[in-house]
Amino acid sequence: MSTKSLFVDFKAIKAAITMEQVLEHYGLLQKFKRKGDSLSGPCPIHKGENPTQFRVSVSKNVWNCFSECKHGGNVLDFIARMENASIHAAALKAVEWFKLDPEAMSGNSEDEEADTRPTEAEPKPERKPKKAEPRPEEITGPNKPLKFRLEKLERSHPYLAERGLSVETLVDFGAGYCAKGMMAGRIAIPIHNPSGEVVAYAGRLTSGEPSDSNPKYKLPPGFRKSLELFNIDRASKEPPDKALVIVEGFFDCIKLHQLGHRKTVALMGSSLSPAQEELIRKHTNSSSHVVVMLDEDEAGEAGREEIACRLSKFCFVRVHQFGESGRQPESLSADELRQIVGGIQ
Repeated sequence: MSTKSLFVDFKAIKAAITMEQVLEHYGLLQKFKRKGDSLSGPCPIHKGENPTQFRVSVSKNVWNCFSECKHGGNVLDFIARMENASIHAAALKAVEWFKLDPEAMSGNSEDEEADTRPTEAEPKPERKPKKAEPRPEEITGPNKPLKFRLEKLERSHPYLAERGLSVETLVDFGAGYCAKGMMAGRIAIPIHNPSGEVVAYAGRLTSGEPSDSNPKYKLPPGFRKSLELFNIDRASKEPPDKALVIVEGFFDCIKLHQLGHRKTVALMGSSLSPAQEELIRKHTNSSSHVVVMLDEDEAGEAGREEIACRLSKFCFVRVHQFGESGRQPESLSADELRQIVGGIQ
């Protein structure tokens, strides 16, 4: 493909090359360690040194920097950031570097991922301009409260029993299996803002393997989870001298709440957004205690250290490590939880 090509099929290029090949091209692969499906090493984009701050999922062919970049993406996103170039320019470089078939990499269809932007050497085709979707960080304003509630949710679904949740707890959280509607076939979990208003429902798959078209968790279009802390509306009402526990997932939070520690919030991920940090700052002070208790996996290991560093600027923070790969907070017993938080309440 020459630089005179009008169309570039991003999808075809992303399918043709791997992150491993790209890292090898940059002479970086030897700096990365493989563990299962993941490659981890220092971030080559911001020239980091932490050996676990940059992760690659080999099977998904995506990367993520959990440190300064706080960004992730596919192979073309990586090349674009390394070269400080556009996605179009990154695609052209990939075709050249990896000697891809120019014809096969040319977009000849209306695939939504094909690049329809002309190069400077070609005149612009007459076509109706498409309004670009704003990036999440460009959208301003809070998540708007919903004007409806999901009713008739099933609390006795087997999936919920398997996760050790009681009917009373599920009623308390307003969660349950949704048989029809927008969250049909999923466990619907309401997400409240600090004022207690429902701003979204998260839908968790109960069976089958998640995919791009059927993700493990379904969230409404336009909802920005980075602006919310799950369960902050109730956790903020707990005594100020009680330790605030921060976990990753909905079920971690719900289970710890059921075990008796109601001052628990979930990030809905393994990273802390600026808005979430501000929420924690607002509901703590210099004498407050916070326990960061993320999943015992690579993402959790990377996230907890950064989170602790940021929160320690305005409160006392302790990081809990399970010491057993793959373990999550919801696996704790009531006695184990008391041992972890009991001494600092």
